[in-house]
Amino acid sequence: MKTILVTGGAGFIGSAVVRQFINDTDSRVVNVDKLTYAGNLQSLASVASSPRYAFEQVDICEAAEVARVFREHQPDAVMHLAAESHVDRSITGPAAFIQTNIVGTCVLLEAARTYWNSLDGDKKAGFRFHHISTDEVYGSLGDSGFFTEQTRYEPNSPYSASKASSDHLVRAWHHTYGFPVVTTNCSNNYGPYHFPEKLIPLMILNACNGKPLPIYGKGDNIRDWLYVDDHARALRLVLEKGKLGETYNIGGWNEKTNLEVVDAICAILDELRPQGAPHASLKTYVQDRPGHDKRYAIDASKIERDLGWKPQETFETGLRKTVEWYLSNDDWVQGVSSGEYQNWIQNQYGS
Repeated sequence: MKTILVTGGAGFIGSAVVRQFINDTDSRVVNVDKLTYAGNLQSLASVASSPRYAFEQVDICEAAEVARVFREHQPDAVMHLAAESHVDRSITGPAAFIQTNIVGTCVLLEAARTYWNSLDGDKKAGFRFHHISTDEVYGSLGDSGFFTEQTRYEPNSPYSASKASSDHLVRAWHHTYGFPVVTTNCSNNYGPYHFPEKLIPLMILNACNGKPLPIYGKGDNIRDWLYVDDHARALRLVLEKGKLGETYNIGGWNEKTNLEVVDAICAILDELRPQGAPHASLKTYVQDRPGHDKRYAIDASKIERDLGWKPQETFETGLRKTVEWYLSNDDWVQGVSSGEYQNWIQNQYGS
C-alpha cells in the first residue's frame, strides 16, 4: 500500500484528490493542511473515517513540523497543492502569498529532499514530488493561441508571480539535486465544494439568494474551464506515469467569457429553481480588477498524447453537475457561508 502525502488536502482541488485516492484506490493518504479560511474538513466528511486517511494540521512553512510528518508517515509520494490562490486577495495582501507559495514550497522541498536522501532501494527509486501549479504563470494570451509547456512565464499578479516562483524552485531542485519531480499547470477549476469567493460558486449562491451577480469590466475576460474531478484524475495519472522533470499542462478545452459562464449558470437556475427567474436580471457590472489578464487557454495535447488523459466532462455537463450539487448540499453551503465550518474545525482541532 502506497502512502501519498497531500498538502492542501482540505482545499478545493486537494479535497477532490483525497476523495479519489480513498474511494478509487487502496492508497493511504496523509492530508497536511494549515486550515486557512479556504480549508474545509467538512469537504472530506465522506472519507474522514477511513483507516487509510490521516490528517495533520501543519503549516508548510514550519520546517520542524513538516520534517516530523515525513518521519512519522514515511510517504511514497508528495502531491503539493497547498497555496494561497485567490487573485483578488493577492492584490490587497501579497505577503501571505509570498510566505506560503514561495517560502512554504522551499521548506517542503527541503524536507522532502532530506527524507528522500534517507531512503534506500525501491523506496527511493519510486519516490515522486508532484508540484501542482496554474496556467496564470504564463500571463495573458491574445485573441488566438494557447499556453503550452514551452510558453514563457509572464506572471501579472502577486498570486501568479508567487506560483511562478514556486515552479522555478521545483525545477531547480530537480536539476541541482536530482530530486524526482513532476509539475502540472492547470486551467480554471470548477465543481462541488468550491469556496464561494470564486466566480462560479459565487454566482450560483448569489443568484439563489437574489443578490447581485458582480461581473468585472465587460465580462469579456476568457478562461479555460476544467471540472475538478477531471483534474484530480489527471493529477493522479501524472504522479503515477509522468516523466521525471517534465511539465504537463492540464486544461478542459472549454474557453468561455466570464459573461458566458454567468449566463449559463442563470439558464440552469431558471430551469431548476424557476422561482427566481430570470436570474440574469441580477447581473451587475463592476470596475475591473487591476492587471486582469484578458485570456487563458491551455493546449492539453501533451498529457493526452503521452499519458492518455482527456477530460470526461464538457463545460455544459460539468456546470450542470456543479449547480445541482450546490442546490442539493445546503448544509455544506450554509456552513461555509456562515463561517460555522471554522467553528467546527476549532472545536475539533483547537486552531
